[in-house]
Amino acid sequence: MRRIFSKLLYEIEEENDVMLVTVAADRGSAPRGAGAEMLVGRHGRITGSVGGGAVEFQAEKMAMELLAEKKSGLHEFTLRPNSREDIGMQCGGDVTVLFAYVAAEDLRWSLLAGAVCDRIESGKDGWLIRPLDGGVPSLYGPEGLLSGEPVEEALIPVLCTRHNVTTDRYFAAPLPQFGRVVIFGGGHIAQALTPLLGTVDFRCVVLDNRPDYSRKELFPGAEDVICCDYEDIAASVTLSGEDYVIIMTNGHAHDLTVEAQVLRSPYAYLGVIGSRSKIAAVNQKLTEMGIDPEKLKTIHTPIGVSIRAVTPAEIAVSILGELILCRAEIREGEKPGHQACPMHGQP
Repeated sequence: MRRIFSKLLYEIEEENDVMLVTVAADRGSAPRGAGAEMLVGRHGRITGSVGGGAVEFQAEKMAMELLAEKKSGLHEFTLRPNSREDIGMQCGGDVTVLFAYVAAEDLRWSLLAGAVCDRIESGKDGWLIRPLDGGVPSLYGPEGLLSGEPVEEALIPVLCTRHNVTTDRYFAAPLPQFGRVVIFGGGHIAQALTPLLGTVDFRCVVLDNRPDYSRKELFPGAEDVICCDYEDIAASVTLSGEDYVIIMTNGHAHDLTVEAQVLRSPYAYLGVIGSRSKIAAVNQKLTEMGIDPEKLKTIHTPIGVSIRAVTPAEIAVSILGELILCRAEIREGEKPGHQACPMHGQP
């Protein structure tokens, strides 16, 4: 979303009318879920994606046609063979796509795009509420309306939630929060993982108790690199319920020390590297230290998705995959998870 609205603001400043294309709803198996966005100009796609393949081709084509007519629209694409509008896709689902015409001369769009970018950059909570008639969206924060026209007061609790919401009149989505990954241990895996995190919009802080492994040049893209005392991590970092914590220090004793402190702190995700035998031994000691066994069940360990990773780079990829999955599960809440890859679509 940040990239989309940053580019939207640029196009408005260049006095270019554009079309903001948003997946407002998805059913069954679809390449991208609700909230996927694409910006289209008179020569075609500028940035973003609503799924690739035939659905994106058709959406881009429709966006260019509507842009030439200076109109907004709402269209449902059926992603399976059918007699009404067969676009040649076999996914088996449907997507409802919102086409919002953005006139460069309309100051409301410029104000909205700037407000969205500022809100995301500040890391503050916010909700973008798009009218399904293609009108200018409204931006809300916990403090109230920030940009656009006010929405009925009774709908605010319904639309401003942690999850995407589609009604008969609106599509609402929370602004992205760029979760912070806090890594304890600056070894080879952390060095391989850190540059990857920024590519999928995670922030990163690395902590190690060794000065030689606490040098910022080892961790390109890291927000901060700290030489800390593992016995007192609170002196170096304050954890929140939004943080993704990874523990992979240079020894089992250090892992245990850090893990015991993290388990008494808030976090969104906790992953710990190690073999199953090490995990069992550490969990036994944590239980003896008074940690609730139910709490231990929330730990992702062995860390990472199972891809038979061996090298530090492979393990880093497996950890990144697990972080992406965890973030999606948090975002989607109790809703069925949406798998963006067409190879893993729902039947």
